[in-house]
Amino acid sequence: MAQWEKLRQLPAVYRQQLHELYDMDALPMDVRHYLSTWIEKQDWRRAIKDHDLAVVYFQILLENLDIQHSRFIQEESFLQQHNIRRYKQNFQQRYLDDPCALANTILWFLEKEKEILQSAELAEQIQSLQVEQEPMETSSKQDLERKMAGLRNAVQCMEHTMLCLEEQQDEFDFKYQTFKMEAVVDEATKSEQMKSFQFLINKLNESRKSTLSSLNQILDKSDDLIGLLMNKELMEWQRRQQKACIGAPDNFCLDQLEKWFTCVAVCLFQMREFLGKLDELEGKLSYDGDPVKAQKPALWRRADTLLKNLLKSSFVVETQPSMPQGKGSLVLRTNVQFSVKTRLLVKFPELNHSMKVNVTMDREAPQIKGYRRFNVLGTKVKALNMAESLSGGMVADFRHLTLKEQKSGGGGKGVSDISLSVTEELHIIFFDSLFDYKGLSVELQASSLPVVIISNSSQQQSAWASILWFNMLSQNTKDVMFFANAPAATWPQFGEMLSWQFLSATKRGLDDAQLEMIAHRLFGKQKNYDNCIVAWSKFSKENTPDTFWVWFDGILVMVKTYLEDLWRDGLIMGFVTKAKEKSLLKKKMRGTFLLRFSESVIGGITFSWVEMTMTGEPDVKTVQPFTKVDLSQIPFQEIIRNFQIIEAENVPESPLLYLYPDTPKDEAFGKYYSEMSGQNSPYIKYIRTKLVFVSKENTLEARSPMHSDMALGEGPEPMKGLCVEAAGSNGDPHPLDSPLDTYLPDPMLSGPIVAQEEDLLMYLNNPNLFVDSDILQDEPGLPDLHLQGFNFLSPQSIIQ
Repeated sequence: MAQWEKLRQLPAVYRQQLHELYDMDALPMDVRHYLSTWIEKQDWRRAIKDHDLAVVYFQILLENLDIQHSRFIQEESFLQQHNIRRYKQNFQQRYLDDPCALANTILWFLEKEKEILQSAELAEQIQSLQVEQEPMETSSKQDLERKMAGLRNAVQCMEHTMLCLEEQQDEFDFKYQTFKMEAVVDEATKSEQMKSFQFLINKLNESRKSTLSSLNQILDKSDDLIGLLMNKELMEWQRRQQKACIGAPDNFCLDQLEKWFTCVAVCLFQMREFLGKLDELEGKLSYDGDPVKAQKPALWRRADTLLKNLLKSSFVVETQPSMPQGKGSLVLRTNVQFSVKTRLLVKFPELNHSMKVNVTMDREAPQIKGYRRFNVLGTKVKALNMAESLSGGMVADFRHLTLKEQKSGGGGKGVSDISLSVTEELHIIFFDSLFDYKGLSVELQASSLPVVIISNSSQQQSAWASILWFNMLSQNTKDVMFFANAPAATWPQFGEMLSWQFLSATKRGLDDAQLEMIAHRLFGKQKNYDNCIVAWSKFSKENTPDTFWVWFDGILVMVKTYLEDLWRDGLIMGFVTKAKEKSLLKKKMRGTFLLRFSESVIGGITFSWVEMTMTGEPDVKTVQPFTKVDLSQIPFQEIIRNFQIIEAENVPESPLLYLYPDTPKDEAFGKYYSEMSGQNSPYIKYIRTKLVFVSKENTLEARSPMHSDMALGEGPEPMKGLCVEAAGSNGDPHPLDSPLDTYLPDPMLSGPIVAQEEDLLMYLNNPNLFVDSDILQDEPGLPDLHLQGFNFLSPQSIIQ
């Protein structure tokens, strides 16, 4: 199936993402839709680099728009003709001089579409794992829909009942008024007519009683539905939103809730109209024992109470406060803009732009020592409107708010001595509005989830830890004193939250084996971790540099920044203990390797492989972890591709052959290798070279272990180095008799060595060589060399 067709068949929440993607003029959705088949068949990636091909694609695109324009002329679609003509003019103005930019734009949109499809497929896979809960959830929603349909039908029947009641009363009133105007002298006739009127009034009385009973039944149905909406559906949505804020793949779209809330609200407003009609009928005709006069006031009060409760719960925060550059939502920084969106789930188009929403801060702030107060700055008042929502909901989207701390003149005094750190201090943002419609006036209030407010980016990591902990464990969304006595998390809760972090950042969560390694790190070796608990202080505590969260988040940031594709494809085992690693590799053939995260270096990744000793025994070797310093210079797949060992005979050899369990290295990583190698190398102009990490075996025993690694049981600190491997003009490596072999590596050098002449025979065939430019110039007989702008590290070595 074509990509565009798949996107059109996605659930509403993902179609909304598609609408947000095409909410710009760079590539109108109409063009994407009408030319979808042609767009998806073109090689836009090639056109970005090939100007001539880009020109051809550009001209074909314009021709296709002309064809589409002519079709709309035949269909007499005036508006579509206008749009297509405008799109063509925009394309000509924007891309005529740079058609490659058009290719780049279309390719970007296609890649973003694929991300939306991947997210939808992942959510579908997750839902398929919840087979036991699915039937119950579906049954619950179907039951709710049946009750909604029952309420709508009852209200429609009541409309007919009210018409019949009015006609019945009008009939009695007409006959009675006519009787009073006639001068009836015959007492017998008069008595007979009075009996007839009595029959009619009795019949009317019964109809009024029946109508009032039906109105009560409708209110009962409404009460039942409001209870389900407020105490179940809305609370479940709030919990899903809470978990989604910390990475859970939960759907917290409000469109379905809006339909339900609006349906009940419309029915209750119709109830008020029915009661108003009873007022009118009672004013025209009343009598002793009139049931309307006796029961109507209670019905009014009940209908208004139900409606007010529904309206108050229908005002929610749809999108929680977040900064554009933040790590996640609910962490705000003073003097930095943030956005937040509120929504009224009762949708009445008549109220569009008429309801104002006002923002306030810390209305119910606790009186404790040192608790900060903040002022909200920016556009603090906005109207609920349907223009700012893709689904047409009644929203107020605040995009330019900031927070400024109030200066405390009283020295931060409070009635409590409890003191919270800045990143444990929770604050709530409040939103107020007034619902005034058809004679009913209700004050509405919504509040955000608790936010953490920081003043420096260095507090970001710790603040996000607090948000994770709160939303993982607390369902009381107004508990700003949560961290005064933070509860512990069970391992199932904790492990699930950790998996969400990877899932949200990389689209791939943690599997059971990876979670077991993390549990082993936290609790030691156990058969079952379900009853284990993690304390808040063990997870993350301010001013403690080596907490679990600092280690875990360092890995997460590294993976997201440098290793996302490799992680998503399952090439990185990642979370595996050193003991487990050895037990896995020792059963495999020589050259089998796996990738794991360092337990001692924050944000480090390493690889270990199996070698065979002289006696034929397997021996597992590991290199020092690579960090962002290394990965920012060379992609990790290129490090793996070119990693070499200098053996005793100074012959470089690659020890990495098979990715665990048995996938050939190039088969696993080949699609990620850089095409810019050899003659096309971006690093060196005249000779074919490559940057590689190397290790030298005869330096193993010379290194002494560092304290940090000994404490964590990882053995001696390995070394690493970055060097250039050079070849002659014919591509063959040079003989290993260079006089430069005698120089010792210098970790302070600044770049790889490059020859200036195309056919110059170099002596730089030793890939473990690091020299200084001054040394090169002073050495007699050496070629004229210069340095490029790359940083060198210390030589790479292996630990056993």
